Amino acid sequence: MLKLPIGIQSFEKLRTSDCAYVDKTALLFELVKNRWYYFLSRPRRFGKSLLLSTLKAYFQGKKELFEGLAIAGLEQAWETYPVLYLDLNVGQYDSVEGLLEALNSNFIDWEDKFGIKPVMTDPAQRFKYIIKFIAQNVGKDVVILVDEYDKPLLQAIDNEPLQQDFRNILKAFYSNLKTCDEYIRFAMLTGVSKFSKISLFSDLNNLTDISLDERYADICGLTSDEIEHHFSEHLEAFAQKEGTDKAAIMAQMQQMYDGYHFSKSASKDMYNPFSVLNALDKCDFDNYWFSTGTPSFLIKLLQNGDYDLREFSKGELWASDLAAKESLKQEPIAMFYQTGYLTIKGYDKELGMFHLGFPNREVEQSFLKFLLPRFTGNCSKSALISQRKPILLMILYGKPTTNNGQIFA
Repeated sequence: MLKLPIGIQSFEKLRTSDCAYVDKTALLFELVKNRWYYFLSRPRRFGKSLLLSTLKAYFQGKKELFEGLAIAGLEQAWETYPVLYLDLNVGQYDSVEGLLEALNSNFIDWEDKFGIKPVMTDPAQRFKYIIKFIAQNVGKDVVILVDEYDKPLLQAIDNEPLQQDFRNILKAFYSNLKTCDEYIRFAMLTGVSKFSKISLFSDLNNLTDISLDERYADICGLTSDEIEHHFSEHLEAFAQKEGTDKAAIMAQMQQMYDGYHFSKSASKDMYNPFSVLNALDKCDFDNYWFSTGTPSFLIKLLQNGDYDLREFSKGELWASDLAAKESLKQEPIAMFYQTGYLTIKGYDKELGMFHLGFPNREVEQSFLKFLLPRFTGNCSKSALISQRKPILLMILYGKPTTNNGQIFA
């Protein structure tokens, strides 16, 4: 029985540690061959880091790690490229200095690796110089992979002046993905949210957003077929412990952890990989994903605002509002979707509207039991009405409120 890759975000470590691996490399091959610049939004612990780590190994030409995988029969050249991997998930972004320290740490690593003498202090200019130097001196275009690009912005969600400082720094920093196009072979940014209306993305019109692309809906996460194929022995062990069969375990697994949709058609049901792997490991169903920690920015967002959602009916949201706006406080429902607490249940093509809801039992139970009391003070339904908390009423009861706080029939 292969090991369960719980918490492993390194593709190389996973492939050299006798762990089960769900092969997504055919989709990665499509990415690297079809276009050059991508953006992907997915909830936390959904496999974004492993995805970027796999791309890193591919562009470094580590062919031996891909033996037996789909891409081994697709790729012939296995060219190597210099890779700049930026992980912003690591860092405390409570000040401008915190962000600059995180960027500088990566600059130093890259400069040491490629023998670059620092000649710039401005982050954007320094990044540009590094990209250009590597491409000209190594003789190969650069691959840029950014994990959790939005972490600084999310940590500063309740501090608008600091968030504006972060936006200014990151806008100039990320603009190199366009201005240095002649030196870049491939680039991909991942994160929880997409700030569609702010200046950070306004200049990056060369990024292809695949967050809702049907072709890549299953690039992160697990499908039922993948679970049954790659973890059959673990399912059997779980079934034996429970005195039942694999079909019964999969049925309960579906109720607990399935139901995520990342396309307008909502045709592919995706399981939360973190919860599935932990359930198989412990042979027990529990709220594993939620227990890893509720994003503090989500609680701050809800505590600091009173949102009128009368324009939404039964959890509906305009397609143009599914991404975060310049001020996240303007559209909290989009953040509920992007963080994984809500998911797509349907799409009205004619109206251009999404219908959202809880993806599964784990999220619904966890939200009602643990998250809701943290910003309602254990309020009853009548108290929520009197306090005019329409966002909570909509999520809990599926109906918006009128001006005086009464629920529509």
